[in-house]
Amino acid sequence: MKIRCLHDWNVSLEEAADIQRTLKGMLSFEFPAKKVSIVAGVDVSFPQKNLGLCVIVVMDDTLKVIESVYHTQEVHIPYVSGFLSFREGPIFIETVKKLKIVPDLFFFDGQGIAHPRGLGIAAHMGLLLEKPSLGVAKSHLFGSYNEPGRNKGDFSYMYNKTGEIIGTVLRTKKNTKPVFVSPGHMMDVDTAMSLTLKYTGKYRLPEPTRQAHILTQRLRKNHLLR
Repeated sequence: MKIRCLHDWNVSLEEAADIQRTLKGMLSFEFPAKKVSIVAGVDVSFPQKNLGLCVIVVMDDTLKVIESVYHTQEVHIPYVSGFLSFREGPIFIETVKKLKIVPDLFFFDGQGIAHPRGLGIAAHMGLLLEKPSLGVAKSHLFGSYNEPGRNKGDFSYMYNKTGEIIGTVLRTKKNTKPVFVSPGHMMDVDTAMSLTLKYTGKYRLPEPTRQAHILTQRLRKNHLLR
């Protein structure tokens, strides 16, 4: 899979913010007409201090897992809100290189454009891959919204400070906390929401990222990271 090199990773926060603002202008919000049949879910965690783990699970349109890969490496960049992709991006890229199957779409456990500078990890990584991507976050980072209804499928739009729609607050399970869905690259707001619902079963989170998280927990439990 082709991965574009658009910037350095070893940069200051000020430089990282400038990179985010520049890359934001390169995003496309047009979803390609090609049918989505193979999707990937991404989960990045830190099982030990300075040790990052990235898991990618690939599924077909029946939600069957057809490939899974993982990668570990040292990560010494600290967590700073709004700069997650500079901490997790390099390990994601190394994990993507292990894939034999090329997904049509990537789900990220994180933000797309619902981000202070419009470039969360889903948008950033989608741009580097030139692949459709979206973020489904468990918590709110940026944008104003009204609480959606309590039934599955209820939603409200998220807005940035200028009133532009940047995502949705989506109820994926009745009487359960909503998720925060925003487009990454080659994606629009409404398609991101409909795809999230399509790939969400009886649980709160969409199956691609849920299965990636399950594999992460299995790897950690079985001490496969040692």
